Amino acid sequence: MVSRSWLAFALLASHAFAAQPNAPEPLEAPLRDLKYGQLNFLHTTDTHGWHAGHLLEPSFSADWGDYVDFAARLREKLEGEGRDLLLIDTGDRIEGNGLYDASDPKGLFTFDIFRAQHMDIICSGNHELYQQNSSENEYLITAPAYADSYLASNIDILNPTTGEVVPLAPRYKKFTTRLQGIRIMAFGFLYNFDRNYNNTIVQRVEQTIQEDWFQQAIRDRDIDLFVVIGHSAVRSEEFDMIFRAIRSVQWDTPIQFFGGHYHIRDYHKFDSKSYGLASGRFMETIGFQSIDGLSSKNSANTSPTFFRRFIDNNLYSLYHHSGHNASTFHSERGRNITKAIEEARDALSLDETFGCAKRDLWMSRAKYPSNSSIFSWLEEHVFPGVVNDTRRGDRPRLIISNTGAIRFDIFKGPFTKDSTFIVCPFTSGFHYLKDVPYNRARKLIFLLNRAGEIFETSDPSLAAWKMSPPHQLGIPEDIVVPEQLPPDHPFGNSQTPILGSVDRALTPGYTTVDDAGDDGDDTIHSPISFYRVPNCIQSVVNPRDIDLKDEVVDVVFNEFIQPWILLGLRFLGLNYSDEDVDKYAPDDNMTTLIAKWVRTNWADNC
Repeated sequence: MVSRSWLAFALLASHAFAAQPNAPEPLEAPLRDLKYGQLNFLHTTDTHGWHAGHLLEPSFSADWGDYVDFAARLREKLEGEGRDLLLIDTGDRIEGNGLYDASDPKGLFTFDIFRAQHMDIICSGNHELYQQNSSENEYLITAPAYADSYLASNIDILNPTTGEVVPLAPRYKKFTTRLQGIRIMAFGFLYNFDRNYNNTIVQRVEQTIQEDWFQQAIRDRDIDLFVVIGHSAVRSEEFDMIFRAIRSVQWDTPIQFFGGHYHIRDYHKFDSKSYGLASGRFMETIGFQSIDGLSSKNSANTSPTFFRRFIDNNLYSLYHHSGHNASTFHSERGRNITKAIEEARDALSLDETFGCAKRDLWMSRAKYPSNSSIFSWLEEHVFPGVVNDTRRGDRPRLIISNTGAIRFDIFKGPFTKDSTFIVCPFTSGFHYLKDVPYNRARKLIFLLNRAGEIFETSDPSLAAWKMSPPHQLGIPEDIVVPEQLPPDHPFGNSQTPILGSVDRALTPGYTTVDDAGDDGDDTIHSPISFYRVPNCIQSVVNPRDIDLKDEVVDVVFNEFIQPWILLGLRFLGLNYSDEDVDKYAPDDNMTTLIAKWVRTNWADNC
C-alpha cells in the first residue's frame, strides 16, 4: 500500500524538537506502508558512527535519538496489538564519522550514545576488531552493556587483564518472546575475517558450525525460529554454510538471517521458510522485517510468511510508520540523546570548515575518470599535491590507493572537520618501496585492476575485489541493488526526477530490487545511476624521463594494500618482502592529507 501521509509532513516540528539543528528537513514523498506480523524486527548495520544522521541529505536526516523514539513508538503500537518487536544490530558501529573518529580516545561519546538504544541481539563487525583498543572496547564496554544480547559465535579475545583467551561474548542464546511466546535460537557470526588485530581470534565459520555446542543448539526441537545475525553479506558463503548446517538437521524450522558488511540494501531467499535481510549503511536505512504464521506456545502454524521494508531514516518516514506526528512522537529520552549528539559534535568542533567544494564529487554516481569523480580528484589533484616525503626529494613516484579507502561522497559546499572522517576514516598511512624499476612498476596498476584471478589463486585472502568499496563487492549479475544500476540500465544515466503515480516529481534515491521484488523501499524514489570503479587508482608524480629503460621510481601505496602490492610485483619478477617496505610521510595518513589539501586549495571557495 502506498500512502502520501501529507499530514505527518505538515506537522513536522522545528529542529528544536528533533534531529540535529543543522539537519535538513525531510522532503515530501510517497510511502509504502509496513506490514506487521506475529514477530517484527528493526535492523541496523554498518552505522559507522553516523549517530547524528546525514546533515546534507534530507532523506537520511534523522539522528540516533529519533531512532530510539521510533523503536519505542513502534513497540507501543505493536505490543498494543499483541505482537512482538525485536531490535537487531549487526556490527561496524565504529569508524566512518567524526563523532567517533575525532575524539581522543576514539568513541569517547559514541559508546554512551549508541547504548541508549535497547538491542535484543547484537554482534561485532570487522571494524571493531582492526585495532587492539577497539576490540577491547567491545569486550569491556559494548558487550557488558548488552550482556543479555551480545553474541559472538566465532570470535575470541585475549582478556586484557588476565591474558586468557575467552569468547568475546556468549556463543548463542535461546529465548522466548514476551507476547507471542515464540521460541528462538539465536547466533551471532562474523564472516571469515582475517585482518583482525592479534588480540582477537576469528574462527572460520566452517569450523565453528562443526563444534559440539553449535551442533547441539541446532538440534533443539523446542524451537519455533532460528535467528542468525552476522556481519556478513546475506549472499555469502558463510551464511550458506550456516543455512545448510541447520537444514541438515531441521528441514522445516523457519530461519531469519540478518546481515550487512556490503553497505547495501538486499533481501535474499534461502528457501520458502528462510530469508535474509541486509539494511544498508551509515544510518541511511532502518530495516524492517516481519514474520507471520510462526508456530509458538500459543499456536501451531507451519506456513510462515515473510515481509521486508527498507525505511529511509528521516522524520517524515518515522512519523508515518509509527502513527505519530511531531507533537506526539518525541520523548524526553529521545530529545536528550539528540542534545547529547549536538553537544558532542560541538565539543569536537566537527562543523569547523576547512574549505568549500565547488561541485559534488561522487564515488559511484559519476563515471571514472571524470571531473565529477572523487577518484579522479584524488588521482589528478590531491595525491600529486600532498603525498610527498621530503626525505625522498623530488624522485619520480607512483602513488597507488585502493578505491575502498574512500567511504563517502563530497557534496558541493563546506568541507568540514567531520567531512574528513566521513570521506576517509582510516588511520593507516602510506608505505613505499624505493627505486623500483619503472618498466616493471608501471604494469602494477593493470594487475591490481584486471588480474584478480592471479591474486586469488595465489592467496584466497587476497581477492582483488576486497580493495574496492564495500557496496561494489560481490553483487550477483542478475541482481540490481540500490545505487548499483549499470550504465546500460533502462533508466539510463540521468538523475533528473521522474513523475510517479502520485503526480509529483520523485527525488533520486534507493530503488532496490531483490529476491522479493522491487517494492522493498518505503520511499518511492527515482533511480540513481551507478558506475563501477576500479580496484585501485594511480598518480604519476615527477615523471621526468620516466620512460627510459633504466629509470627507477618510488612505489607509494596506502598501507592496507601492501599484500597486493608485494604479490603483484612478484608476478612482475621483483621479489620484495615486508622488510623492504618503509613508511612514507610517516606523520600523515590519507585522512590528514586530504584535509591538508582542502585547507590549501579550497579555503578561498567559501
